[in-house]
Amino acid sequence: MKTLVTVKRVPDPETTIRVKPDGSGIVTENVKYVINPFDEIGIEEALRIKEKQGGGEVVLVSIGAKVVTEQLRTGLAMGADRAILVACEQELDSLVVARILAKIVERENPELLVMGKQAIDDDANQAGQMLAALLDWPQATFASKVEFAADQKSVQVTREVDGGLETIGFALPGIVTADLRLNEPRYASLPGIMKARKKEIKEIPVSELGVDTTPRLKVQKLTPPAKKQGGKKVETVQALVDLLHTEAKVI
Repeated sequence: MKTLVTVKRVPDPETTIRVKPDGSGIVTENVKYVINPFDEIGIEEALRIKEKQGGGEVVLVSIGAKVVTEQLRTGLAMGADRAILVACEQELDSLVVARILAKIVERENPELLVMGKQAIDDDANQAGQMLAALLDWPQATFASKVEFAADQKSVQVTREVDGGLETIGFALPGIVTADLRLNEPRYASLPGIMKARKKEIKEIPVSELGVDTTPRLKVQKLTPPAKKQGGKKVETVQALVDLLHTEAKVI
C-alpha cells in the first residue's frame, strides 16, 4: 500500500510567539520550526500501517519554501521512504493547499492519504475536508484508531466527536486526518537520520501543477491575546454570585 502523508512546517509549540507591531504577521526571527504535531502523528500512523502490512511505501508531501526540507528530512529519518516538496514562496489558504494536494494525489495515486486534523499555526481544520471533496474520496476526520480489513481494501476508523466516539468504514482510496490520541510518534534513530540524508526529496515548482494560487482568504490583522488579570478571592458563595452578576456579567 502506498500512503501519502502531508507535512507542514509550523513554529515549535514551545516557542514564544510575538506579533509584529503592525499586526501583519508574527516575528519569525529566532523562532524554531518543527513538523506540525498532528502531521507527525500522521507520519507515525503511516509507518505503523506499513510495518503491520509487511511492506508498502510512505511518501511525504509538503508545500513551501526550500527551508521545509528540514522538516521533510525529519520525517524521512522517522522512516518514510521519500518526500515531495511543492516549491511555493507565497502564503496559501486551505483551498489552494487542497487543490495542490489533489494534483499530487493524481500523480502519485496512493491508496491512503493521511493528514493532521489541523495545523497548530492557523488551526483552520479545512484542507483535509476540502481535498476529500475535490477528489470525491471518502474521509474520516479526527481519527483515534485505524484498522484495515484483511484484504486491505477497506478501513475502519474510530473518530472523536462531541458526543464521544464514532466508528465509520469506507473502501479505499480515502483520507484520514489524525487526532491527538491516534498514537505516540517515534523519535528518529541515529541510523534513521543517516539514511535520511540519502533519501529522495523531489522538488516540484507549484507553477508546474497548473493550480491557481490566488487565495480566497486574506488575514487582515493579527492581534496578541489580552493579558489575563489576577483573580479574586471571596469569602462566601453569595459574594461569588454577586461578582459573577455585577462584574463578570455571566449570570
